[in-house]
Amino acid sequence: MALPIAQRAWGLLLIFAFCVGSSCTDSTSTLPYHNYCIIGAGPSGLQMAYFLQRARRDYVVFERSHAPGSFFALYPRHRKLISINKRHTGKSNSEFNLRHDWNSLLSHDNRLLFRHYSRDFFPDADTMVRYLEDFASMLELRVQYNTTIIHVRLEKDSQTWNGHYFILTDYNSQNYRCSLLLVATGTWVPNEVNFPGSEYVEGYESVSINPDDFAGQTILILGRGNSAFETAENILGVTNFIHMVSRSRVRLSWATHYVGDLRAINNGLLDTYQLKSLDGLLEGDLEDLAIVKDKKGKLHITLKFYLQNSNSSASAESITLPQDELDNFATRAPYDRVIRCLGWKFDFSIYNRSLRLMPGKGTKKKYPLIKPSYESRGTRGLFVLGTASHSVDFRKSAGGFIHGFRYTTRAVHRMLEHRHHGIPWPSSIYPITQLTNAIIKRVNEASGLYQMFSVLGDIILLRENATTFEYLEEYPVGILAELELHTGRKTHNGLFVIIMEYGKNFSGADKDVFYYNRAVGEAQHAWQSNFLHPVIYYYKQLPTEREMRLCPPDWPLPRPDAIHHIVEDFLTDWTAPNAHILPLRRFLENCLDTDLRGFFAESCFLFALTRQKLPPFCQQGYMQMQGLVGNEKLRRHAIEAGLLEDYRVKHSTDELLGGERNSFDQLLKDHVTPDSPLHHLVNTKDEL
Repeated sequence: MALPIAQRAWGLLLIFAFCVGSSCTDSTSTLPYHNYCIIGAGPSGLQMAYFLQRARRDYVVFERSHAPGSFFALYPRHRKLISINKRHTGKSNSEFNLRHDWNSLLSHDNRLLFRHYSRDFFPDADTMVRYLEDFASMLELRVQYNTTIIHVRLEKDSQTWNGHYFILTDYNSQNYRCSLLLVATGTWVPNEVNFPGSEYVEGYESVSINPDDFAGQTILILGRGNSAFETAENILGVTNFIHMVSRSRVRLSWATHYVGDLRAINNGLLDTYQLKSLDGLLEGDLEDLAIVKDKKGKLHITLKFYLQNSNSSASAESITLPQDELDNFATRAPYDRVIRCLGWKFDFSIYNRSLRLMPGKGTKKKYPLIKPSYESRGTRGLFVLGTASHSVDFRKSAGGFIHGFRYTTRAVHRMLEHRHHGIPWPSSIYPITQLTNAIIKRVNEASGLYQMFSVLGDIILLRENATTFEYLEEYPVGILAELELHTGRKTHNGLFVIIMEYGKNFSGADKDVFYYNRAVGEAQHAWQSNFLHPVIYYYKQLPTEREMRLCPPDWPLPRPDAIHHIVEDFLTDWTAPNAHILPLRRFLENCLDTDLRGFFAESCFLFALTRQKLPPFCQQGYMQMQGLVGNEKLRRHAIEAGLLEDYRVKHSTDELLGGERNSFDQLLKDHVTPDSPLHHLVNTKDEL
């Protein structure tokens, strides 16, 4: 819950008085100190606390309420979450199942999966509150409740991690000192629009949620997001009619593929609008509006310029209204109530100017201005997590929601582990023969790639001579040029980047995503895939920062040396041998100029006799005494499957002698080349 403005102002006055009396800098060395301070015990704050606790770091979480997740104690007002809770997928793979679990936080405890808390596909918000309470208590996270941070400032110190300390002051004038600040407060300050008559507007945060209070009334809703449609859905069956006005057209999530746009669960008003049942949608700039109230308490919508020549105290009856000049003006009917549902913005008020924490630009101005690494552009060591970090992928991916920021939070933690504790980004090293398998496994299972499409990517670093590779999971591709700095891994021999993408021209508010030939099924047309699908970028060298800056706005990465799209799949199951795996393997072989096929021991034996250079599979397997022990059953199965030729010579001599000697002789005849050292030996045997 937000503190009233008056209380916050009084708190700041207390801070000023305290600073005047004690100089604010004289005794900071004696303040309670932590390496990491997290503001906010919402989902992102708890998620970061979990990672810090597992790494045994010194941290504390400050929460203004008496329990975690205080935002969900009030919002959404009508208590129905729009984050899906798909409990059954037909698979037991826990990583895959997280693709369809939008509420769980990441942890090692399977009891803390949200499916154990609710059976509803769209759960109740009170269940989320209970879940977050259990997450904090069962994992014994260090959360300091009832601590409202009302001021944050910097104190310079060249001996610290980032050249300064963060000094946090709570409502009781208690100060705290931290080396690194993680802001996880979300966006909770309601967006408001000031115009003449805005005092008659009710806010989403306080309007009644009892449908009976709206019976027989005419309602105007300002806004066109999920909160606006959620409010309309609640009262749709009891009102005379509902009008909804906003600056932009309605954005349907199934068309934009952005989960923050209007979801189907709330779009009943679209039915009643298009099926002509009195309700309707209008477009207009809210700042141009004005509301006047008549003697009966009815609210009339007019335009601001109509009031410019009128007395501000004039009654509604004496003010010129648009319908006086245009008798079919759309909003000429008076309204009983006007409700504001314009979403929320970040609270910048508690941050001292020295932090230089600035709002973004344009549509991102409700979020702090941060880098793709989630660090403030103005202050080193200040990171923004969760919903407030959504400026990195606003209207592109899921970074503003639990199923997205649980992975971006983990990425931030991995960067901090390397920056301040010298622990490189986790990676695995495999022989090059496993390259195709490693990619196929990740694109079919990984939840972070799937949810944070075009934002998080898997990085494959090639070792010298491309005999092995190093696999890094879910790295922010927006800082690809700084990969070595943030991970501690070297990129001297080229790299692959695996991300998930929608088709370039498939998403948008005006797109018809249900047109007849919307899907691609042929591997040769994979680059035209529309639905979410894996894309592999190959770079001979790590892209530079300049190349990243010049990247086209609709491209997640700069132009690669080679690119491969794995064709979209109706089941999102990219395991088809011909459609998915074979084209991928051939792409990788072309990039590496090598043969990535797997071979039976018989084939490796023949290659050893007939070739100067063996395929990697034979070099790293057969020649190193690796592989399965062969037997007749395996050989017969390979022949029947067309993987091996049947070299056994079947005639009476073979039957009498067991067939072994002549079979081997025939095999040598068929495969020893004329210039081979064994050619003379074979001819000599024939003469004998």
